Amino acid sequence: MAINLELPEKLNSTIEQAHAVGEHMFRPISRKYDLAEHERPVELDPLGDLAKQAAKQSSSGDKKDSGDETVNGANMRSVLNARELGWGDVGLMLSIPGQGLGNAAIAAVANDEQLERFGDVWAAMAITEPSFGSDSAAVTTTAKRDGDDYIIDGEKIFVTAGSRADHVVVWATLDKSQGRAAIKSFVVPMDSKGVTVERLEEKLGIRASDTAVIRFDGVRVPAENLLGSPEIDVKKGFGGVMQTFDNTRPFVAAMAVGVGRAALESLRAMLEAAGHPVDYDKPAAAQHASVAEFIRLESDWEASWLHTLRAAWMADNSEPNSTEASMSKAKAGRTVTDVTNKAVEVGGSSGYAETDLLEKWARDSKILDIFEGTQQIQQLIIARRVLGKTSTDLK
Repeated sequence: MAINLELPEKLNSTIEQAHAVGEHMFRPISRKYDLAEHERPVELDPLGDLAKQAAKQSSSGDKKDSGDETVNGANMRSVLNARELGWGDVGLMLSIPGQGLGNAAIAAVANDEQLERFGDVWAAMAITEPSFGSDSAAVTTTAKRDGDDYIIDGEKIFVTAGSRADHVVVWATLDKSQGRAAIKSFVVPMDSKGVTVERLEEKLGIRASDTAVIRFDGVRVPAENLLGSPEIDVKKGFGGVMQTFDNTRPFVAAMAVGVGRAALESLRAMLEAAGHPVDYDKPAAAQHASVAEFIRLESDWEASWLHTLRAAWMADNSEPNSTEASMSKAKAGRTVTDVTNKAVEVGGSSGYAETDLLEKWARDSKILDIFEGTQQIQQLIIARRVLGKTSTDLK
């Protein structure tokens, strides 16, 4: 498979606009909302409408022209946006109205009618429960058919934008005895009777973004709000709902790439200010130890971005990308924590103090190696794919 790594000119405006938002809207209020967790960033309200308009305008240009061999569409645009906005502030990025992780789930598995109906919602994503974390197949929240509706009961934790979004995509099982195959996702309006936001979490990082615990008590949702097929296909497993991750993992990887680049830029500035410029014409071993470390970190960062580009490109071109999505998430998640922690270390008192954003980026980066599948889970998925093993063979 050959990929031209030069981005098409049509995507330049996407990058420029997103970077401008990161620089001029996010950075100036980054510390404000880090210190004011659970306070809604009202400055971002106009961005939701602008993002929707941009998505509608660009969608017509994401189709193949006659003679084109490739597509750089919605997934490529989303990772480019995530990279630039993550560079600005990843917590604020997750707080933009209408840009929830649940929206990515809808885009991944909804049918045409659902895409039209849910096109303007802000959807959070509710997967994790008190009884499990990374094992998505262990869902205990139930969805029981009742006439033309489903009745949902259960509790979800760590729901990003859970108190601000107007809808939430909920993973629930139709029949616990059928295992993974019975797990389906449902679009649930947050104002439905029986939906309760129990509490908001106090977090290490991404404090600008709310993280909620939500309880569902006899919540009635129309059957047409089920995403994908309602049939329980034991042979297929729960590939339908898992397909969501093929879109969201490169998206999260791009956030990590953005935060990593911010830290690398700051680290390089500190090295140069200390009289240790980076010289790519000299061997790393022949330069100051901190410069050699910078070069190592930067090479890892480049690799994580290339993994992310590949996963997004494959999704846009309808190529199976589950392995590549996990590779991008694993590499970017590990790299961003490495880069930000090293920047704090080299920065000394400046890196550790709130006078700079370095310590904040280090705190923010940790979640990027955890949500949408932890580092350990990504390694397990990759190993299964590479070795040709099933989840039963390799646990």
